Amino acid sequence: MLLPIKWLKDYVDFDFDVKKLADGLSNSGSHVESIIIPSEGLDKIVVGRVEKIENHPDADKLVICSVNVGDEVLQIVTGAKNVFEGAIVPVALHGSTVAGGTKIKKGKLRGVESNGMLCSLEELGYETSVIPKEARDGIFIFPEGTEIGGSAMEALFMDNEILELEITPNRPDCLSIMGMAVETAASFDLKARHKEIKIENQVDDFSDYFDDIEIDTENCTRYYSKILKNIKIGPSPLWLQAYLMQAGVRPISNIVDLTNFVMLEYGQPLHAFDLDSLHSKKIVVRMAKDGEKTVTLDGETRKLASDDILITDGQEIIGLAGIMGGLDSEITDKTVNVLLEGANFNKENIRKTSRRLNLRSEASSRFEKGLDPNLAKTAVDRVCQLASEMGIAEVVDGSKDVGNFSQEEKEIKLRHQKLVDLIGVDFTIEEVANILNRLEIETEIKGDCLLAKIPSVRLDLDIEEDLIEEVARVYGYDKIEPKKLMGTLTVGRKPRFRNVEDRIKNLLTGLGYSEFMTYSFVSPSSYEKANYQEDEKNIIRILNPLGEDYSVMRTTLVPSMIDALAKNYVRGNENVGGFEIGNTFFPTEDELPSEKLKLTMGFYELGDFYYLKESIEKILWFLGINKLEVRRKETSFLHPGRSAEFLLNGESLGVFGEVHPKVLENYGLKKKAYVAELDFDKIVENTIDNYTYKDLPKYPTMKRDFAFIMDRDVDSVDLEKIAKKYGKDLLESFKVFDIYEGENIEDGKKSVAFSLVFRAADRTLEESEVTEICEKVVAEIESEIKAKLRS
Repeated sequence: MLLPIKWLKDYVDFDFDVKKLADGLSNSGSHVESIIIPSEGLDKIVVGRVEKIENHPDADKLVICSVNVGDEVLQIVTGAKNVFEGAIVPVALHGSTVAGGTKIKKGKLRGVESNGMLCSLEELGYETSVIPKEARDGIFIFPEGTEIGGSAMEALFMDNEILELEITPNRPDCLSIMGMAVETAASFDLKARHKEIKIENQVDDFSDYFDDIEIDTENCTRYYSKILKNIKIGPSPLWLQAYLMQAGVRPISNIVDLTNFVMLEYGQPLHAFDLDSLHSKKIVVRMAKDGEKTVTLDGETRKLASDDILITDGQEIIGLAGIMGGLDSEITDKTVNVLLEGANFNKENIRKTSRRLNLRSEASSRFEKGLDPNLAKTAVDRVCQLASEMGIAEVVDGSKDVGNFSQEEKEIKLRHQKLVDLIGVDFTIEEVANILNRLEIETEIKGDCLLAKIPSVRLDLDIEEDLIEEVARVYGYDKIEPKKLMGTLTVGRKPRFRNVEDRIKNLLTGLGYSEFMTYSFVSPSSYEKANYQEDEKNIIRILNPLGEDYSVMRTTLVPSMIDALAKNYVRGNENVGGFEIGNTFFPTEDELPSEKLKLTMGFYELGDFYYLKESIEKILWFLGINKLEVRRKETSFLHPGRSAEFLLNGESLGVFGEVHPKVLENYGLKKKAYVAELDFDKIVENTIDNYTYKDLPKYPTMKRDFAFIMDRDVDSVDLEKIAKKYGKDLLESFKVFDIYEGENIEDGKKSVAFSLVFRAADRTLEESEVTEICEKVVAEIESEIKAKLRS
């Protein structure tokens, strides 16, 4: 970015030299690559007026000019075609130096004495790319009123330096004069001046000229517009042209120059459409269709893609949003009424379009970094203010403002002590507030914290650390004394859930299980294949999957476990058991999903339903979880009547059982298989880290066996509850050892045989007290469960 010092001083006052300014800006993070002095190497070039023009006697293409340079009238021979009597021009005197180091001396041209040279802008050192078209092939003509005899360098502001800055991508606000004025003020503890934008003498009504604006709010956050009428198209004033050229922008016409001037002033690109050339009183912002074509202002035909954002008048394309306007709606000498556009477009789309078309502009370089939507209105109103003050147009009253954006300022809490610890400088909280205020970040001290209101243009400030960096850079990294690294040594250890995981793995491998590892990405069809009833809303789809088989995040490990068992079966492994502890993923209102750890076990030909149950009980007992209930549980992927769940404190800990025959068929598994899925997070939560041991019992046990005939649907856990209710501290164990259905048992009934083991810790039990407990247990079972004691 080019930063003319004269322009910068319109917004912040300073009287130190440009070297100090460059050093201060570089130290605060705005790297100055070079200091350009436009008048360097140029000497003795003044402003003159052509008083008289005569033809050269011996050369048809040359004329003899009498040029008033203030204190004398010089005879100068020139071949320029655009000079005329009364023209005010730059004059290189005898002994002067022009661009390229060329020395100008008195001499004769085709026999006629010439005492200097009339200069073009190129001869004054300007790049061709910034010279106005009308001034490229001839002598530069100053506007009327320019002081005769004065320095041409001063008239063109070339006696002021220009800084060339490298602006980082996260600071689009610094791609503007106003942004750099704030940075200058902050770096040197000065005060930046903001222009008061006030539009006076507005006429008519916006609705009389224009109807509506429709935008794609996903790719166009805001679209603000106003109308200028009765425009007098012409060259811009010299000060405006000089500002633009020194900032690297070519002057075109007063209205277009104003939009470019304000773009450089505030960093908000603008566009002016010839209102009368539009096919309707409507603007529509939409996405392009693949293969569409449009002709941009540079005369090139562009082939468009679906990522491109277009500005249309409802019928024809009038602009490539954020990059370049369309040829058919450009401002010309015949333009009378103008629609001003201030918009905010999706930075990703602008970047992609600009790169694909190899079309970069001042607008695209700003839009692709992201802009504050609030700037759109500020910039358009500023153009209207300047156009009115310069008397080149009338401003139509009213505007059209559409979009979907937040105007609320962000607030960030900054802890004073954290800032001091990170920077290593013992700032007072008032000093921190002062530095942030210099950056126009409004602060409020609350105890040992600061509450900072972030200006909407500072899109790079989101978290506390961002503010700490702001304080450090404005204070000056060179002032921060280096210190030795400090820290405390801590003992590295695994988190608790990892320790629990290791204990489970050691136990299961001892029981004959192998550890499986499967992908977190699964196929959507795996749920159907496993007969798993999963709500579509709970599935997280991957935006760029490796393929359909890896296109969603798993919500269960069961399909992967059954698939692993099936693959082992196909490969001829006779008996296989495995387990996996892995994450499952569920959508949330936040950007990231929630993750939940599950423990899944499975096997075939390693045991039966009760072996799986016993394996789970051993794991939980080993972790100190023994207050469990087991109940039947119908689950879609398990065999009905051969599935159950573990309950801990009334909450489900997981399900287990024999795999449903339909699921076995889907996977091509021709052996009975058994799987379990447990909530690993709940297991960790209830795991006991420190065991309490007690002495081996000194007194003998008393055992009683019972068999009851009861309804088929009664769970054994109901019998256990009754036994524990009356056995209390004396009941050492309850164990079902037989369940029978068949001969001599009527339909719908079953026989359940269980044993009760009693023991007292401090004495030998007496027959009477055990008998009393057993009688109560039998009576309760017969009463509550309607069971019949078998003889």
